[in-house]
Amino acid sequence: MTAEVPERQAVISGVGQSAAGRRLGRGGLDLTLEAVLAALDDAGIDRKEVDGISCWPGVQPGLPGFSPVSVGQLKDSLGLKLNWYNGGIESTQLSGVLNACMAVASGQARHVICFRTVTETSVSAAARLPTTGSRVRVTGFMEHLAPFFAPSGANWVGMIASRYFHEFGAKREQLAQIALNARRNAGLNPRAVYRDPLTLDDYMQARMISTPLCLYDCDVPIDGSIAVIVSHKDTVPDLKSTPVRVEAMSGALHTRDSWDQLDDLTRFSAEAAGKRLWSRTDLKPSDVDVAQLYDGFSFLSLLWLEALGFCGRGEAADFVGDGRRISLEGDLPLATGGGQLSGGRLHGMIHVAEAVIQLRGEGGARQVKGDPRVAVVSNGGGPIAGAMLLVRD
Repeated sequence: MTAEVPERQAVISGVGQSAAGRRLGRGGLDLTLEAVLAALDDAGIDRKEVDGISCWPGVQPGLPGFSPVSVGQLKDSLGLKLNWYNGGIESTQLSGVLNACMAVASGQARHVICFRTVTETSVSAAARLPTTGSRVRVTGFMEHLAPFFAPSGANWVGMIASRYFHEFGAKREQLAQIALNARRNAGLNPRAVYRDPLTLDDYMQARMISTPLCLYDCDVPIDGSIAVIVSHKDTVPDLKSTPVRVEAMSGALHTRDSWDQLDDLTRFSAEAAGKRLWSRTDLKPSDVDVAQLYDGFSFLSLLWLEALGFCGRGEAADFVGDGRRISLEGDLPLATGGGQLSGGRLHGMIHVAEAVIQLRGEGGARQVKGDPRVAVVSNGGGPIAGAMLLVRD
């Protein structure tokens, strides 16, 4: 490790979000351009200055969870000339931003558009398991899951959560606070998809999806796009909005590349990502003012609280308690824009944008108390893990 951590050459100069919701009837490129143009305007950057594009996970035709828009399509639509670009599958969900920071730090680009677009409202037949009698062979990691009728992340995370509940005595009423907090915050965010009030009774009476996860523990597919502009720190004097500096970042794969064949079922790659994140900075968990932790399923937020050192092993449920600690007025405000559970499933990029909004003091009715200067962002579950520490100087 050198004295200068390379990612500190990068700042987030602009953020933008498209309309988001269920069955919007709009194409992926349309939504992406709306988000990107908003981000460029936020940063005060002319599109001709952009020389990089980065996304995750890239285009995979027929698979609704992947990007409906390619780097090439966005580049041509904006009329850009790129010095660097990136889009891939086997990487963390934050890799679009992490790679952009490395590109800026190494001089490959000056301004990089990072985007995540989803049009997941309708699930295609290609995403379903083979029907009875089908001769289609399931390969890859799914060959260990499909025979047990476990095609969904809800099944995999539900299994881990069940083991965690058994081992550490967590209760559903505690897990519920992740969803209830997200919904309260979403009610204050005009861009959030689900804003109707949600009570503990609503949560406890909701249909079970995969024990102990109920309907409100799962994010829901939507249509929408988030764009983040990563720029070199030397461009700060020319920016329109307050830049947010990248203090540290990490993406680790120390576990087996599996959701179900882990040495310890209650330890995901988040643990390694958290340790590596703090090894790249002098800041500590106690310095964090706001946390935007991955909540594709509510239980994942519990594991991230432990992985990032906010509480000890097996203590996350008690840390959350009745929800006051993670509220906007609490010691560690969590998912301040509604997260993915209520803000919308945009594969964690929604957390990056919300962290920037909070550090700038632009949260409006959902702005956290005090003067937040340090935010942590995390993404992923199972073997997928990425984390960033963002700072406003």
